[in-house]
Amino acid sequence: MKKLLSILKIALLFALVYLLTAFGFYFFQERFVFQADKLPPDYNFQFAESFEEYFIPVQEGIVLNALLFKTQQPVKGLILYFHGNADNLQRWGNYAADLTQVGYDVLMVDYRGYGKSEGEPSEANLYQDAQVVFDWSRQNFQYNRLILYGRSLGAAVASKLATTNEADYLILETPFDEINTVAHPAFKPVTRFLAKRLTLSNKDHLHHVKCSVLVIHGTDDWIVPLESAIRLKDYLKTGDEFIIINGGGHKNLNEFAEYHRAIARVLQ
Repeated sequence: MKKLLSILKIALLFALVYLLTAFGFYFFQERFVFQADKLPPDYNFQFAESFEEYFIPVQEGIVLNALLFKTQQPVKGLILYFHGNADNLQRWGNYAADLTQVGYDVLMVDYRGYGKSEGEPSEANLYQDAQVVFDWSRQNFQYNRLILYGRSLGAAVASKLATTNEADYLILETPFDEINTVAHPAFKPVTRFLAKRLTLSNKDHLHHVKCSVLVIHGTDDWIVPLESAIRLKDYLKTGDEFIIINGGGHKNLNEFAEYHRAIARVLQ
């Protein structure tokens, strides 16, 4: 009897820890999703690529920090690049070379609370600010082609922007169908019954995207499982592409030749 009581106590303890962890993930979801890394206002960015720095006002008293990376090739167009959920432009700016080398200037922006950008991030602010950045780029630059590029979290921002604005192409790197499917499988039995705090849904957005779409994902992505991205296939149009890179992870797709071939083909 004592042994049975001990087993029950251990089981109850594990159940309590599980529930507390699951509910913690839910109620502090924004902190898990928005892993901003701040930078001091006087921080000097260091990149091999040439760039220009801008501050874009998105709301009274709030400005976003942006970097425009300039191609050394004849300019074909502009890429609006929306990055992932962590760090800041000092990290993400290193990926600009993958795109400038095929003849595009790249405008990257830090979300609210990231890097030198002011304010606090939220799903609503991500979408609102992306529209402001889109309009600002139209007013300040003249390009023949405009590409929307979203990576991981940024895929939801770029796909949302593509629902209401004209673009020549939408590129989604390591996207999820919606943010809640990225939760660890062990916690899904609990979190699925809770009201959604964040939606960040590419599948909802792709219904309304008129431009051509390229989705690129890897088989070994442990942050956004491939199965989450594959569910987006049902929302792609005829002519859209879904490329799976064998062995590709969440952070290294640009190490594969398949990635560069796909990007070069779309951005030719």
